[in-house]
Amino acid sequence: MERCASTPPSSRTESPSPGPPLIALEHSLARHGWPLSGHRLEPLADTGLAHWHVRLAGGSDKGGWLARLPKQSQMGLDASSNLAYQVACFDRAQASGHTPRLNDWLPCDDLLPRGALVVEAIDGRPASLPSDLPALTSALASLHRLPLPDHRAPLSSPVDPWREMLDEIATQARFLPRAGLFRTSTALIEQALAQLPERLRIADDEIRLISFDAHPGNFLITPHGRAVLVDLEKCRYSLPGFDLAHLSLYTSTTWDLNSRAVLFVEDLVALYRRWQELMAEDGHHSDWSTLITCRRAMWLWSLTWCAKWRAQQRRQVDRQHSGEDWSAQLSDHALIAHVADRVDHYLSAPIIRRVADELEELARAG
Repeated sequence: MERCASTPPSSRTESPSPGPPLIALEHSLARHGWPLSGHRLEPLADTGLAHWHVRLAGGSDKGGWLARLPKQSQMGLDASSNLAYQVACFDRAQASGHTPRLNDWLPCDDLLPRGALVVEAIDGRPASLPSDLPALTSALASLHRLPLPDHRAPLSSPVDPWREMLDEIATQARFLPRAGLFRTSTALIEQALAQLPERLRIADDEIRLISFDAHPGNFLITPHGRAVLVDLEKCRYSLPGFDLAHLSLYTSTTWDLNSRAVLFVEDLVALYRRWQELMAEDGHHSDWSTLITCRRAMWLWSLTWCAKWRAQQRRQVDRQHSGEDWSAQLSDHALIAHVADRVDHYLSAPIIRRVADELEELARAG
């Protein structure tokens, strides 16, 4: 199988992997009135490029709480704006009943330059595919069925969400020449990019609150079978088809070690049909062609993100704590190795062809 060029040795660091600033977190919690008596701060495994997670274990709170400490802003925001954006994400989404409750947030200051959120700690297991797909689909539909607020700020709410998506893809595609790809892979990606329509007809009721980060590894399944979307920082008012794609694309279902699976087209058709049925209960209808076009765009967003990560992960950590920061120095070595493996795999020509063929088959299934 054709592979992308391996990650250059210069991108790896032999210094100890960083972890969450526990002492700073403890002092910040105390400074802002958290009763820490009886609590233990337990850092969780480093499994994401955007946050550290620390559990506030013990105490009298049933279930406990989880501190989310941003490593960076995937939205490209300054630290304070990024924190406010994430607060809004959790606040808006929790009405769905399928996201953690927001308890508190710690401001950006000398202790925590990017601040922190304190959210409900979810007791659950990783999703198992395809058996948990109905639960995951129901969770997304519950989010997508939320009524739209009169005031959508600070969350992104573009006038033309399709144009915004094309612009994001184009921005990330600028990193393709610097990503060290084989020429065949680059040509296939450019061919797929050229197939995206410049315009997409969108009805007013198709704009919903979406996660924009709904890959299966971001869900936990509670003992009662409820799917909970635990990672919320990129919510926006946009097209739900992006979420359905991120939930079920090959680049999503094979990303996380704990929920890795390869879905059949039959699984995908069932997922989309179930979502359409749930949305129809509130009178919302989505065209099949629009959903699959959104899927194609989300795949190309993911591929171009992979190219951007390959180009940027060799950079030094941003000591100003502003905007995006994909530096490998922010994360555990094992996590970076895992991401590099997945990125290489997704940018290989056989996998690009595989997903492109699946998209054509899905388009015909409608």
